[in-house]
Amino acid sequence: MKVLRIIARLNVGGPARHVVWLSKNLQDNEFRSVLIAGSIPEGEGDMDYFAAQNGVAPIYIEDLSRELSLKDLSAARRIYRQIKLYAPHIIHTHTAKAGTLGRLVAFAYRWLTWSTLVGRPRQIKIVHTFHGHIFHSYYGKLKTRIYLTIEKLLAKFATDKIVVISQQQLREINQEFNVGRSSQFSVIPLGIDFENFPQSNEVCEQKLREEIGASDNEIIVGFLGRLTEIKNVSLLLNAAALSASTEMKLRFVVVGDGQLRARLEAESCSLGLSDRVTFLGQRSDVLELIAGMDIVALSSLNEGTP
Repeated sequence: MKVLRIIARLNVGGPARHVVWLSKNLQDNEFRSVLIAGSIPEGEGDMDYFAAQNGVAPIYIEDLSRELSLKDLSAARRIYRQIKLYAPHIIHTHTAKAGTLGRLVAFAYRWLTWSTLVGRPRQIKIVHTFHGHIFHSYYGKLKTRIYLTIEKLLAKFATDKIVVISQQQLREINQEFNVGRSSQFSVIPLGIDFENFPQSNEVCEQKLREEIGASDNEIIVGFLGRLTEIKNVSLLLNAAALSASTEMKLRFVVVGDGQLRARLEAESCSLGLSDRVTFLGQRSDVLELIAGMDIVALSSLNEGTP
């Protein structure tokens, strides 16, 4: 069984790891997998190294990106060419942009054949995984309504199976926003590999405290994620400023990078938090950093699996 997987970009985050692991492990005597990925916008971390570490060599389509643009026509053409070349049994799209463009191209591939004239379109299955959704907090009302309408049409005409990664997503996407039929959905929770988790939190805590200069009686509050609007890190900074007037001794750590980093660092300074908030940037030792924190803070406006 041949699977063609499409994602808009292998940026730092869960979806990139997810598609790499799927592509790596659905590669044996029973399955063959090919992964198509788009380009990384400026200011976002690239996880191409993670694909290489797992022996996955994606087919990169530079014109495929996160935002809508005229380049999508070129990207669609190149995706269609790869589909014809590979002739997959399953086309599996991930994330909103790749889900839209990929499923439109897959729909065209299914029906643009001479056998359609005798009622026999190509026998492929189209699957889409929601790792999150963009139905609130990302865009204004009009743009959100347009995207929601597109998703409803795609679910009705160009999707055989919809995968969500939590019961909360199923409730929101299908029941609250009325995307798809309930029979189309399957809930498949994300797999977590516990083998690589640190064995000693005490060692990790001491290492982190030394790195940021925190004393033993300070509580370390940490944030991990892309420094973008949807993560709402300003909320965390304002909470840090409010906590300064309490008796609690808190130190804050922000792990991650993105286009808002300079602005958030400036905001931290303007709030008088320079000695209480440390920006560590993009790090590879995320598990150790989490283990070293006392509290992990989540300030996002919208998350797939908080």
